[in-house]
Amino acid sequence: MHIKTLLLLTCVPIGLGAPQLAAAQQAVAAPERDEPSTIVEETRPRRDVVVTAVARGRDRLDTAVSTSQLLASDIDKIAPRSVAEIFRNIPGIRSESSGGEGNANISIRGLPMATGGGKYLQLQEDGLPLVEYGDLVFGNADIFLRADLGVASVASVRGGSASTFASNSPGGVINLISKTGETEGGAVQLLNGLDYGEHRLDLDYGGRLGGGWRFHVGGFVRQGKGPRRIGYDGNRGGQIKLNLTKEFDGGYVRFYGKALDDRTVSYMPNPVRVAGSDADPHYVSLPGFDIGHDALYSRYALRNVTLDGANRRSVHDLRDGMHPVVNAIGLEAQATLAGWTVIDRFRLTSITGRFIANFPAAIDGASDIAAALGGAGATLRYASGAQPGQIIARPDRLGGNGLLVENIVFDAKLNSFGSLFNDLRASRVDPIGRGELTSTLGFYRSRQDVHTDWLWTSDLLELRGRGSAAMIDLYDARGVPVTQDGVYGYGASFFGDCCRRHHRVDYHTNAPFGSLNYKLGRVSIGGSLRYDYGDAAGLIYGADLGGDRSKLIARDMNGDGMITAAERRVAVLPLGSPAPVFYGWHYLSYSTGINWRVAEPFAVFARYSRGARTNSDRLLFGPGLDVATGALTDRRAAVDRVEQVEGGLKYRREGARLDLTGFWARTGEQNAQITTPGSFIDRVYLAHGVEAEGALTSKVFSLTAGATFTDSRIAIDQIDPSTVGHVPRRQARFIFQTTSELTLGPIELGANVVGTTSSFAQDVNKLTLPGFATVNAFATFHLTERVQLSLNSNNAFDVLGFTESENATIPANGIVRARSVNGRTTSLALRLRL
Repeated sequence: MHIKTLLLLTCVPIGLGAPQLAAAQQAVAAPERDEPSTIVEETRPRRDVVVTAVARGRDRLDTAVSTSQLLASDIDKIAPRSVAEIFRNIPGIRSESSGGEGNANISIRGLPMATGGGKYLQLQEDGLPLVEYGDLVFGNADIFLRADLGVASVASVRGGSASTFASNSPGGVINLISKTGETEGGAVQLLNGLDYGEHRLDLDYGGRLGGGWRFHVGGFVRQGKGPRRIGYDGNRGGQIKLNLTKEFDGGYVRFYGKALDDRTVSYMPNPVRVAGSDADPHYVSLPGFDIGHDALYSRYALRNVTLDGANRRSVHDLRDGMHPVVNAIGLEAQATLAGWTVIDRFRLTSITGRFIANFPAAIDGASDIAAALGGAGATLRYASGAQPGQIIARPDRLGGNGLLVENIVFDAKLNSFGSLFNDLRASRVDPIGRGELTSTLGFYRSRQDVHTDWLWTSDLLELRGRGSAAMIDLYDARGVPVTQDGVYGYGASFFGDCCRRHHRVDYHTNAPFGSLNYKLGRVSIGGSLRYDYGDAAGLIYGADLGGDRSKLIARDMNGDGMITAAERRVAVLPLGSPAPVFYGWHYLSYSTGINWRVAEPFAVFARYSRGARTNSDRLLFGPGLDVATGALTDRRAAVDRVEQVEGGLKYRREGARLDLTGFWARTGEQNAQITTPGSFIDRVYLAHGVEAEGALTSKVFSLTAGATFTDSRIAIDQIDPSTVGHVPRRQARFIFQTTSELTLGPIELGANVVGTTSSFAQDVNKLTLPGFATVNAFATFHLTERVQLSLNSNNAFDVLGFTESENATIPANGIVRARSVNGRTTSLALRLRL
């Protein structure tokens, strides 16, 4: 009891502070959520019960949807370094876990991944979204999500009822479900990276307090360089979450809070040498730069001097990386009223912070870049590092490889990604004839802020690994500086001076929804409807908008009273000439399915669904918005629709289970790519395939496995018809994951294998990204009943695996900008159960 009291007292200041921080921010729109509508969530997580994106929790074999669940024990074994590495173990999910602990690209069942984030997939925490839209620029949902010892399970629904039980998630829902104190106890864990920089302390504890009250609190703190060698501690911060539940006859009330303040590194595409041909490429690390262990960051390149959102000089620290500051409070209540089970979820979230990362716009020989930017006879000097000011006499030996990087600093200030969500629903079961009818009615309302400043700059950086690259100055043949302290321009000079932007737009979503499901004997048939309507309102600023909005000015950025060449390339925001944003949308989603429980261990199902996704900030600076009125030039641009058909079988008995599902999808998409300014998408995609998931378990040995085969094509392209018939970028035909485990008394040994076949880097279908598989090995030693020691090796064989490439074909110099999974990282963890 003393431990409970101490933990609760520790959490009180945080629980009281979170509402104050949240209240200090404007209320924002609430995204959609998943749904257990009964007390299923109040019990310990079970693989055979569906609680996410359905009307009521029920046995998986009685549902016409494709579902999966990873328990906390499963997560321990796969040695994840990010939530994206957890998600890649869910069948049907394509999770590109190469961006660090956030900014991952996530898709499902052949739905396109034309840009970043998870456009058609919603990430949730305890049944509510992290943000309304999973692909906000510099605000991908996983940036604001951390897994720790407080996670009880990770549940997912693919396709099916996700279209109607959550907004903006026609592809599916992934939900991290927290422990809520049903089981007394907890754990404290110390983790240390043996071959990489990670020092982390996790703690969780929960239990009953008497009088129908129970609680859970958990979180972590950590510090270290992270999985790659960047020259400084890039991962530092922590999280704490708490909930307090009061149970009463027929229901409960739960209060919860979350505080996250964490800095992590965003790994952008990095340079790699590619030999061979587009169809048969061979990727090899460049001298002095290991593509699996290094990144384009350095202890000698930490300052970004720029103008802020009010055009004032500001200095930002690249060590901030992805820096979410999240404070959330919420309430969940369930009660039985007149035979209806009523549940309401509410969450108010404040999200601020920064996203700052290096992105290579181009890589070439140092002499070639010097001549291109400074003219014939241009010279180079070190601007930082151990030899500042020294002339580089042999540019062909710079960094050990003779290469120079034209670098864009993606510097974005997150003024607010805050949100306000409320989801109210009620359901009941009525006997009708020889069967029973389950009815559900609900209403969802949300507000989502998108308030950001894009403050990009351009500099020159040598290509050198181990976090030791220096910034480089360029001088013309007369000795006149072309750069200033390594900075070529105080804007996106290497992107055509684009993208100095300010967004202040609010998105409102409303959605009444309902479902009916009739169960007669072994057969269940049902359908659901959802009507989404909403609007976007606000202002945007940017030279990209055209008109008399200037792009560049001259300004003394270092205060020395002189204007250099770099200081004539200063990007400003046209604060006197904003463009309005004011448009609305509405659409109907529906889903219907039938499930036949053929026998106790076996069921078959079929489902048809039509859902949609509202476009958000990626629409704002594109051709779809009239910058004079704020209205849409084409109403189609507001909503992208997804049509899906699926059917399959489910089998479960003691020690064995198998799910096999065939699927077909038609997806519309309008989008914009920020790493290729001015590049827009207006397409229709078709995909079909099969996904499988199964497990065999015994007292000594267990095996779980999943695989997805997908055949996807671009069916219509309104902008570039030459891509019709091509395979969408980065869409592999086959992805798979498997985990095997052997239990020998107090020792557990096993390996988790995740793999993919080859795919095309871009939609022109030229450069191939080779297939690969990573092995994540684990060993756990139960020293006593309460103490265990775990050794985990992520990517144990140090495999190079590429998830994306900015280049569509091998360039003349053979250097491709690609993003690889992390190389081998091995950790040792000591856990004490409390």
